[in-house]
Amino acid sequence: MKRILTALQPSGILHIGNLFGAIEPMVKLQADENPTSPSGLRGASENLLFIVDYHAITVPQDPAELRHNILFATATYLAVGIDPDKTILFQQSRVNEHTELAWILNCLVHMGELERMTQYKDKARGKGEAVSVGLFDYPVLMAADILLYDTNVVPVGEDQKQHVELARDLAERFNSHFGETFVVPQPQIRKEGARIMGLDDPEKKMSKSASSEKNFISLMDDEASVLKKIKSAVTDSGSTITFDKTRAGLANLLTIYSLVTGKPIDQIVTEYAGKGYGDFKIDLAGIVSTYLAPIQEKINDYLKDETKLLAILDQGAARAKTIAAKKMELVRQKIGVKL
Repeated sequence: MKRILTALQPSGILHIGNLFGAIEPMVKLQADENPTSPSGLRGASENLLFIVDYHAITVPQDPAELRHNILFATATYLAVGIDPDKTILFQQSRVNEHTELAWILNCLVHMGELERMTQYKDKARGKGEAVSVGLFDYPVLMAADILLYDTNVVPVGEDQKQHVELARDLAERFNSHFGETFVVPQPQIRKEGARIMGLDDPEKKMSKSASSEKNFISLMDDEASVLKKIKSAVTDSGSTITFDKTRAGLANLLTIYSLVTGKPIDQIVTEYAGKGYGDFKIDLAGIVSTYLAPIQEKINDYLKDETKLLAILDQGAARAKTIAAKKMELVRQKIGVKL
């Protein structure tokens, strides 16, 4: 039995990049009797999807808003097809073994390893001494998230691969010091869609923390917002619809079109032979809005029943804790603190 783990921070903004890059692959795994990953892993899998609320507080959060965002994320996962009977869906902070293991791994990680983390350098730029220790150290908590469950595969975007590599290094270091304890995880990069780019800057990944809302399409954007964002999406001075990675803006829009419709990009290009950007963007906006409408309706329905959402998180945390507690018993024994 292979274990596959995905995690997302709770945010009031989940966008189509999150959907196609992280959530949808987990939905597909639920329905796949014998999933095959690019790393060659075969066989039935046990899937974990969790809300990393402790990662979220590495930057200031309003408590009431954070609580809402946790429930919103849960509702979103359910709305797009996550089945809590097939996927262990839970909230990170409900399983205290995450932070316990993170502290132990802190005593193995080297300062230089964390200082080299690209995401930390990007997020800390210009903040000087105001940068929190949590922001610096969160790759270690992410490593704990992964190693705690003997995770075999971690589907991530290219920007998170470095963090999975750290988890691999720490697993190997712990195993070398204390004996075989952790599975060494493999990052899995989705070939298409894992890195949907920003509509306003196709050279950078679509991000919910972008300075402009024109960067992303939120799962909750209405039809007018989707149309406005796609019509203003950066393209180039060309006039034909072709897939060419040097035409980054158009390539990104074609990727989105393909992911939403399930059509191969070559087929889409053929359908728009002789047509220009105007027709293409208007059609894409309509397709995206039609795709999002039933998801939005389901999200709103789930949010009306907070009790049900909390019960699902309770159920998932109990299942996750069964695995995590067993692993931590072994870790405590290995390092010598279990008497």
